[in-house]
Amino acid sequence: MDKIVVIDCFPESVCRYRQGYAVVAVDVVRATTTAITAAASGRRCFPAASLDEACALAARLKDPLLVGELGGIMPAGFDINNSPAALAKRSDIDRPAVLLSSSGTRLCCAATQCDAAFLACLRNYTSTAKHLAQTFSKVAVIGAGTRDEFREEDQMCCAWVAGALTHCGFRPKDEATTNIIKRWRGARRDAWVGGNSTAYLRRSGQLEDLEFILDHIDDLSAVFSLRAGEVVLEPMIGGRQREKELAHG
Repeated sequence: MDKIVVIDCFPESVCRYRQGYAVVAVDVVRATTTAITAAASGRRCFPAASLDEACALAARLKDPLLVGELGGIMPAGFDINNSPAALAKRSDIDRPAVLLSSSGTRLCCAATQCDAAFLACLRNYTSTAKHLAQTFSKVAVIGAGTRDEFREEDQMCCAWVAGALTHCGFRPKDEATTNIIKRWRGARRDAWVGGNSTAYLRRSGQLEDLEFILDHIDDLSAVFSLRAGEVVLEPMIGGRQREKELAHG
């Protein structure tokens, strides 16, 4: 069977891959990093596509932790920003997180309408690619995009997932996918740091998140899927999840 991988961007692109594909949502700065950090610590996490949806989710949960931003601003009544660094410091992991962001959680929620949906960031790109290679024949790796831009950190993460799949016999679906894989093959882990996302974190005084992301690259041997609106730790094929790696990063 022919194995195919495609790289795409923006939540609106998900509709192209609803049938026959495993869809991987990527928003390195910061939604999928935050969601994966939450789930890796043992905290339940529920991405929300809108503020209304986040409030409705919170109303159904016991003592929820509201995490997120819209347009870079934390909504009134939320507990913390969309910050993996801030979330990793918290000890109240019994509180389920309702996560909201400008584009990343919209991508996650759109992906749940597909045959299979996964989350990836720079923390778990290798284990995600290995799992996909053993389980699926068609994979779409989709960056969240910000302000109509396919941000460099998402390009790199998508390229590293897709590139690992090509080593397992997958072929790029189109020239754009091939070009993105080639652009980021062998790139330094911090090659994306000069982009607009870093500029935003610096401008808004949130460089702690940049440091967290750079300090936690490929540190999780873990795969996270989206099931019934929740981020779920998947059992690894051919091996067990390493519990020590899942404790707060």
